[in-house]
Amino acid sequence: MSARKAYVLRCYGPGQQLKVEEVELIAGEGETLVEMQYASVTQLDRTVLAGKLAQQQEPPFVPGSEGAGVVVSSAVYPPGTPVVIRGGGVGVARPGTWGQLAVVPDASVHLLPSGLDAAAAVSMLGAALTAHTAVRRVGQIVENETVVVTGITGLVGRLCAAVARAAGAMKVIGLARSDESVEHLNGLVDQIVRVDELGQVGRELPWCNAAIDTVGGPVTSGVMSHITPGGRLVALGYTAGEFATLDLHQLIGRDLRVLPVNMQRTTIEPGTVTQVLTDIAPSQVRPQLEIVAGPLAEDALDLLASGPADRRVLLDLGRF
Repeated sequence: MSARKAYVLRCYGPGQQLKVEEVELIAGEGETLVEMQYASVTQLDRTVLAGKLAQQQEPPFVPGSEGAGVVVSSAVYPPGTPVVIRGGGVGVARPGTWGQLAVVPDASVHLLPSGLDAAAAVSMLGAALTAHTAVRRVGQIVENETVVVTGITGLVGRLCAAVARAAGAMKVIGLARSDESVEHLNGLVDQIVRVDELGQVGRELPWCNAAIDTVGGPVTSGVMSHITPGGRLVALGYTAGEFATLDLHQLIGRDLRVLPVNMQRTTIEPGTVTQVLTDIAPSQVRPQLEIVAGPLAEDALDLLASGPADRRVLLDLGRF
């Protein structure tokens, strides 16, 4: 039995519902005890705290759906193993990661690859899983293919490029708006093609085998005209517009496939999280990251609510 400080949600809704308390934890069969280093503060956590999920725990419970730490005891991993925690209802249907220790299902514990620090891993995990699903699972990118990634300056776009590299893509082309800086993309893509303010794609865009489209709108139509026969258009986002015109002559005549990515209907298979982190580790892609001391969860929630979409917020549970 172990007793450490953790956040406990006493009630749902607005107000001071989060309290730091001593919590006793026992790891049972099929569970792993982890000493936490960092925990994500995510939109899912905000939804849980507000009591807006149809199926979730009755208070009191420890929130927190993602995190990273070191194994204390487990039937699967030796003590001292660096791991990332995600899945299995952690922080939603069962106690979560916002504490100095966490007891989680063995299946929710994933090895942290060497070369990727814990804070970076947990801060990028959600976006990296989206990129992995789009590139490897839906787009099925393979060796020697040319891949176009729209919205390349965004976190998901950059991670899509990193995963495409790891999948063996011969050439990765990034699409960026004319007013965006691309200096931080050196080494990540082979070519940058600009998109104007109307979403028109530059004529220098070469033919590709597949396009991972993170922005939608008129950019989708422009990219589609550069996909080779039998190629794929993977629809991942629509920040540039919810509507796109698809040329049926091109779609049918070149036998193109339009493949949507729906993460809510995607099952994360065993081993996927570690594979995802291994894919992105060499890329040096990093998000805009805010790390907040453990006792300041309310401040962390405010940062998440007020910051840009690419900002990631972590609780430093070593400073509790």
